[in-house]
Amino acid sequence: MADWGPVVIATVLFVLLTPGLLFQIPGRNRVVEFGNMQTSGASILVHSVIFFGLITIFLIAITVHIYTG
Repeated sequence: MADWGPVVIATVLFVLLTPGLLFQIPGRNRVVEFGNMQTSGASILVHSVIFFGLITIFLIAITVHIYTG
């Protein structure tokens, strides 16, 4: 059996936390901007830290598993 939990969680979080797609922290003009499709180095760093924190919570603390086969 293959454990698809980490793959699914990482893919969904990567898509949702892409800077500028849904939201961007910090924005160019405000703290939070929604759907502007622009990014900066600071927002990449902030979104990377958020991604690392959430992936750690989901995979280590909660241990999400999705088995196939």
